[in-house]
Amino acid sequence: MKRSKLVDLAIFAMLGTILFISKIIFEFLPNVHPIAMFIAVYTLVYRARALIPIYLYVFILGLYYGFPMWWYPYIYIWAVVWALMMLVPKGASLRTKGILSAVFCGLHGLLFGILYAPAQAVMFGLDFKGMIAWIIAGIPFDAIHMCANIAISVLVIPLYKVLNRLEEKRTI
Repeated sequence: MKRSKLVDLAIFAMLGTILFISKIIFEFLPNVHPIAMFIAVYTLVYRARALIPIYLYVFILGLYYGFPMWWYPYIYIWAVVWALMMLVPKGASLRTKGILSAVFCGLHGLLFGILYAPAQAVMFGLDFKGMIAWIIAGIPFDAIHMCANIAISVLVIPLYKVLNRLEEKRTI
């Protein structure tokens, strides 16, 4: 049966909104949120089409906060998790998917400051030394981000199973 593009749009809107709401809910914890975990799940299920809810999330976040300077790196930062998850073969075992999800989510958390640094340097006029100093100063926060991402990634496989099963049973 042909898939309904309208239904796809509604599903992706809901998934993007889940990213946004989860970010808002976890704001009181610095560098702890389930965004990378959700992106991992979405990518395992939807592959390239996972970019739709990811960028919907980025756009909603920009609207909500008024497109502040810190928002602009989000245009590329979340695509890195997606790109890493695209390296997971479709036919990989659940165990492999779970392990790689934890590794990639943790790696993204650890590298968040490095990924953010070029934009930070441009926004605040940092030279290369200033950018490196900013990265080094952020290592403790990136370590927290890595540990949180790894811990939260235990939900990837259960959520993947649910979302994948819903997609398999979908009739429209």
